[in-house]
Amino acid sequence: MALGYLVSSPEITLVGIGTVSGNTSAEQAAENTLRLLSLTDQPDIPVAIGGHDFRATPFTGGPTHIHGSNGIGNVILPECPARPADPTAAELLVQLSHEHAGQLEIVTVGPTTNIAAALDLDPTLPSRVRRVTSMGGAALVPGNASPVGEANIWNDPEAAALVLSADWPVTLVPLDVTLANNFEESHRKALLDSQRPLARTIGQMLDLYFDFYVPEFGRRCSALHDPLAAAIAVGGIRPTIAPAVDVTVDDTLGPGRGQTICDLRGQRLGPVDQPKRHVRVVLDTDRPLAEHLLERLVGVH
Repeated sequence: MALGYLVSSPEITLVGIGTVSGNTSAEQAAENTLRLLSLTDQPDIPVAIGGHDFRATPFTGGPTHIHGSNGIGNVILPECPARPADPTAAELLVQLSHEHAGQLEIVTVGPTTNIAAALDLDPTLPSRVRRVTSMGGAALVPGNASPVGEANIWNDPEAAALVLSADWPVTLVPLDVTLANNFEESHRKALLDSQRPLARTIGQMLDLYFDFYVPEFGRRCSALHDPLAAAIAVGGIRPTIAPAVDVTVDDTLGPGRGQTICDLRGQRLGPVDQPKRHVRVVLDTDRPLAEHLLERLVGVH
């Protein structure tokens, strides 16, 4: 859904995609991405395979009961001739940072393994990146991979700690806001009825995902995690409460592993930026995402 939003947004140019293990393996994610792009009018965007394993732990498989055995709800996509780019995702990111120095923006919708690897390759990378928008973390709500850990951060907290401490502006889009934005059956039906092949495919992919959320929401629907980060990065959705605060990632091996510890003290009377902090934590937005997302996916701008 985030990919569909980005390729449908005239405000930006999508110049590269790196895949990482999480909901499925990085290799499977690359194949999925290439096949999804083939359903759009931008099939030539370079797709690079990133880390299969995380920075300190191995990838042991995705949650198939949520995302299916192939990461996209068990939907079989048409084959396409496109193959992944030669460089790794980290190498592609460094390359693009030179080609688009000062203009490049990064959107992360999975573990930040590749971004950390790119920082290893070139510690000067932040000087050429305008902003990082990252779906991850849980500031004032429980986690979803552990009592305190959101899945993207929890999968690779060592990478997240490095990315959030690097010297670049970060907008963190946590579960606090993504779980407050839902996509309903009426929205999914509109995708299935769309003339756009990608929109119809996304509607099919959401079927299994909607089942997963029934125990949490009491109905077939889904949270809008990754698409909200994409929409905030593009500017289609604006954060209204997003203070710049100190954010620490727990990368220990204890029960707090993967927690994003956001210092939100002193915020009771309204958002207050802490001095010299570069991570903004989104706690509210100007409007719900679902209708705007649907319009982009079905081709109404």
